[in-house]
Amino acid sequence: MTGDSTLNKLQQSATAFGLALSARQLEQFEAYWTYLSERNQVMNLTAITDRDEAIEKHFLDSLALVGAADFVGKCRLIDIGTGAGFPGLPLKIAIPSLKLTLLDSLAKRVTFLEEICQKLDLNVECVHARAEEWVAKPGERENYDYATSRAVADLNILLELCLPYVKVGGAFLAMKTANAAEEIANAANVAKTLGGEIETHYDYTLPSTPEIQRRIVIIRKTTPTPKQYPRRFAKIQKEPLK
Repeated sequence: MTGDSTLNKLQQSATAFGLALSARQLEQFEAYWTYLSERNQVMNLTAITDRDEAIEKHFLDSLALVGAADFVGKCRLIDIGTGAGFPGLPLKIAIPSLKLTLLDSLAKRVTFLEEICQKLDLNVECVHARAEEWVAKPGERENYDYATSRAVADLNILLELCLPYVKVGGAFLAMKTANAAEEIANAANVAKTLGGEIETHYDYTLPSTPEIQRRIVIIRKTTPTPKQYPRRFAKIQKEPLK
């Protein structure tokens, strides 16, 4: 496993993010891809079907989050709209101490997540729910050091879905591209309404696409989110905060 050139590149690139991946962790990444590829033939988990591309654009891209936040120690992270487990699950493989919750609204995807976590022997909470509803469960609201999402949605919508989960002092880490500068600027007032502040961002590139600058927006939670948020999703979509 560790002799594979693509996994070696993953290992080397992860070092640039301050991560030292062991042979065991590289085997977990390989097993993750193998099962993802197998299940992807019967259900829609990823549009990327090339192994090398997936290792870079799913695994390495997920690990870039360590450049934006400190996950060491008893850190709690919720990955909202996680899909096939990105970015949360690669982070859990690389940082075993991470207390991770994966949340997705599609039952089939959550079943896949439960299966892959069992195969990789990872203790992860996999939740089938909508983000705006699960936050009402006792103990969930403002219970996490970090929330993250790689979902394709405008930042003002993601903020309302994700920031209520974050404790004061924690942060929501939104994965975007540098092309989203206007979208990010337009979300500043929304962040303030929800008890947050756009603090800074972390830019990075992936080896095969150095011309594409990717951006992780760090929204710090400064005060509790008002109780009326998040609203019902239909309302969020129809009348997004501005």
